[in-house]
Amino acid sequence: MLRNINPILSPDIIHALAAMGHGDEIVIADANFPGESSGPRCLHAEGSNASDMLHAVLSLMPLDTFVPDPAITMQVVDDPDAIPDAVKDFQSVIDKAADAPAKITNLERFAFYDRAATASAVIQTGERRLYGNIILKKGVIA
Repeated sequence: MLRNINPILSPDIIHALAAMGHGDEIVIADANFPGESSGPRCLHAEGSNASDMLHAVLSLMPLDTFVPDPAITMQVVDDPDAIPDAVKDFQSVIDKAADAPAKITNLERFAFYDRAATASAVIQTGERRLYGNIILKKGVIA
């Protein structure tokens, strides 16, 4: 146990975040996301929800300020303009916890899967809300 580090961040998650460089991406995924088969290393955090994990990750990692889309979610199938409850909550967390808050953008479902496949890691949470997935691009620590 360490001070000032959210206890939902396991040693493996902390290592993954520390090993990432500027521009690398990490996925925070819900319980339905195909984390094990998506490509990158899957880090399990089923005892947490995606919003709490997002807050914890942002306590250690800045979002990239050099790109227009440092936080990306998955569009609702057949309703790309819908904003799921999980995504509304993600935006609230980013507004409060990010060093440089950003507006969340979204990708079509299969484009999101393709982007997630190139991430440094997937953090698979126990999030039960549908569309509770977000890709974060790491920024520079000055």
